[in-house]
Amino acid sequence: MKNLLIVIVLLLVGLAGLGFYRGWFHLSTNSTGAKPSATITVDKDKIHADEERAREEVQGFGKK
Repeated sequence: MKNLLIVIVLLLVGLAGLGFYRGWFHLSTNSTGAKPSATITVDKDKIHADEERAREEVQGFGKK
């Protein structure tokens, strides 16, 4: 059970890293006054475009 939890955490960290690398997520910080804040923005259009491109490449690979 412990190994499964480790695998899941590693997959989530990997997905987050890939998302930041591919531009799916953007982190911005704001420090007004005594309360700093951070915002994570998700670019759904970029995710969808990458998903479609990957789907086309996999289909093209299957035809070869």
